[in-house]
Amino acid sequence: MTPIPFFKMSGSGNDFILIDNRTSVVPEARLEELVVGVCRRKMSVGADGMILVEPSENVDFKWRFFNSDGSLPDMCGNGARCAARFAFLNGIAGRKMAFETLAGVIEAEVGDAGVRIRMTDPKDFRLAQRLELDGRSVAASSVNTGVPHAVVMVDDIEAVDVASDGRAIRFHPDFEPDGTNANFVELNPAGEIFIRTYERGVEEETLACGTGNVAAALILAKERGLASPVTLTTRSGGRLTVHFTRRDEGFVDVFLEGDARVIYRGELWEEAWQG
Repeated sequence: MTPIPFFKMSGSGNDFILIDNRTSVVPEARLEELVVGVCRRKMSVGADGMILVEPSENVDFKWRFFNSDGSLPDMCGNGARCAARFAFLNGIAGRKMAFETLAGVIEAEVGDAGVRIRMTDPKDFRLAQRLELDGRSVAASSVNTGVPHAVVMVDDIEAVDVASDGRAIRFHPDFEPDGTNANFVELNPAGEIFIRTYERGVEEETLACGTGNVAAALILAKERGLASPVTLTTRSGGRLTVHFTRRDEGFVDVFLEGDARVIYRGELWEEAWQG
């Protein structure tokens, strides 16, 4: 089959494969095989997810976003910034654009130093839940910022066993049937915020999670009184900034701002996803 052009991009360490699929260059019948195969690290390109940019009748484009396991989450903040810059660089949209996701229409603006996206309004806040994890009681708060997130405050971000505790929270009965993403957040005495995330669908810790950073910022605003904007340092060392406006008991005008780097461009051969 004809090789498929793609970009490899990174949003604060969350990496993605992006394809202009407006002319259906991706074989639909083998789509899941392609996603899972190409996202394999060391065996193929390797990525946390894949983004297909496709035509929309209403806005600049729509996307289909896939986790590396082939699942379809409603939203991805870091992926959305990468999709926006990809669309701008490839002449699909101007610097200001809107595109369709399963979570709703996302507005974006591509700047010289990064991309700013308007998130959908957060919902389903649950504060100070008690979760039993292997005989320990852990305090967690949760919110849906396009996808569900649990947020756990910790004293030492480096001491967290993200793989074990993150997996336990991700599959915890309180979040059934769909599960949740799990974020661990340290707010140190100097006011610096550090975050680590176990991502549903990737099923391991990732170097950054945009919707998780938004969830953490809003939980901190609710529980610790933090004002907009809130900047968090991700596992990659990259910094993401969350802007928001309080309204009654919730938040509106929620924006996520950060980098969206082009790593390289290339072509996918069929053997890239073969077993």
